[in-house]
Amino acid sequence: MAMNGHWRQNVLVILAGSALVVSAVSWSQRHEAVAVPPLPNAQDLSVAFRSAAAEALPSIVSIQTTIKPKSVPGRGQAILDDEIPAPLRQFFQNDPRMEELFKNKGRPRTVPQQHGMGSGFIIDASGVILTNNHVVNGADEVKVTLNDGREFIAKDVKTDPRTDVAIVRIDASDLKAIKLGDSHAMQVGDWVLAIGSPFGLDMSVTAGIISAKGRNNKITDRADFLQTDAAINPGNSGGPLINLRGEVIGINTAIATESGGYDGIGFAIPTHIAGWVSQQLMTAGEVKRGYIGTQIQPVDANIAKQFSVKVREGALVRLVMPNSPAEKAGVEPGDVILRLNGQGITDPASLQGVVEQLSVGKSYPLEIIRDGKRQTLTTTIEAMPKSFAVAESGEETDAPSDSKFDKLGLDVRTLTKDLAKQLGTTATAGVVIAGVDERGVAALSGLKSGDLIEKVGAQAITTAEEYEKAMAQSSKADGLVLHIRSTNGKKFFVVLKVE
Repeated sequence: MAMNGHWRQNVLVILAGSALVVSAVSWSQRHEAVAVPPLPNAQDLSVAFRSAAAEALPSIVSIQTTIKPKSVPGRGQAILDDEIPAPLRQFFQNDPRMEELFKNKGRPRTVPQQHGMGSGFIIDASGVILTNNHVVNGADEVKVTLNDGREFIAKDVKTDPRTDVAIVRIDASDLKAIKLGDSHAMQVGDWVLAIGSPFGLDMSVTAGIISAKGRNNKITDRADFLQTDAAINPGNSGGPLINLRGEVIGINTAIATESGGYDGIGFAIPTHIAGWVSQQLMTAGEVKRGYIGTQIQPVDANIAKQFSVKVREGALVRLVMPNSPAEKAGVEPGDVILRLNGQGITDPASLQGVVEQLSVGKSYPLEIIRDGKRQTLTTTIEAMPKSFAVAESGEETDAPSDSKFDKLGLDVRTLTKDLAKQLGTTATAGVVIAGVDERGVAALSGLKSGDLIEKVGAQAITTAEEYEKAMAQSSKADGLVLHIRSTNGKKFFVVLKVE
């Protein structure tokens, strides 16, 4: 599945805190007969598979890639005489083993020509092919073989590593473009077909079902993959996952395996992502994403209880970037984002998916819950920075020598001028963390000396006495929310739990 003639094993990482939704039914309801739709006979199902494959196959392509031989720097750099301490140089100056050890340091080496294989499918009759970024990225030559046997060298390749999507252009006529279906409409249990060139066996078709939706396979930063048990193997990457109408609903991308081959777990990028990305690559040559500037996390059972929301209702704002659209809109750490532009948010992935596809420069309603109350803000979308990443907090400062830690492992004090100078903070008032016990739960959450505590739960505090009172009234066993302003001005919160 990977290019360069070899394939790296991908093993599924099971995510912690998965939600299980169970419908409550009475004893009598459980014993009622469940209506099952009439099942087609085997011949009807065979006809459906045959029809879908026939519709899709003329649009399927095989992709072969070549990376030419190249010279690369040797492993390590040559060690200069003046970099070796004089005593060692004198001791080893006549030892032939040292000469043998270092003689090849820094010398260029030649990487031989490499070949890769994958699949793709035509999405525009002008010669546009959709595939995976990892199939074509870094290739010096991309050769496309059509279903009718014609071969073409790609004239242009555009990629989006963030989603592992790419388009390839060829000069060809009489092409049939496949239709992109609605991946949102697919349900767990729906039949699907995977088409591609596993192990170089062109135009192979396998059948399976949608096993799950919204999966994260750790290949990209997205958590919205379709999972299928249709057989996917090396060479299938970039090929389509289709419904029984012959429409593409995903790009086959990866498998989870312990054997190195098909183990019944494959992943496909859904078309509601791949279609949007491909349109931008076709028109602009790159993907421009919307950005609001928040660090968010899922709403699990502990957080839902603390913030008076349901599990998987919204996405919890942990940090707001300075001067970001979210900050300008008035979003604060501890807010739960429920809806953006009228679209419901259930987790960080759904918020990311909505935000990135909104128009830069336009304003949209943002519905949140803050302190148990719903309110609607307005945020103006900005373009995502090229290297979007959360900045780290400032360096940790030493705690005062007379620190006394509470059950959370914090030494909390009312800020004074002398204490501010000692901790290196520019704040002039408030409740400051003067020390963090490295053995306490607070240390595990990343809290540092100099951070200000602005609220305990929903209660604002300005003195150490108010902090202690709020702590006494809170249940630390259920999880305690502290709203923090770091030494570099960033606002975030932590949920601390003491067993």
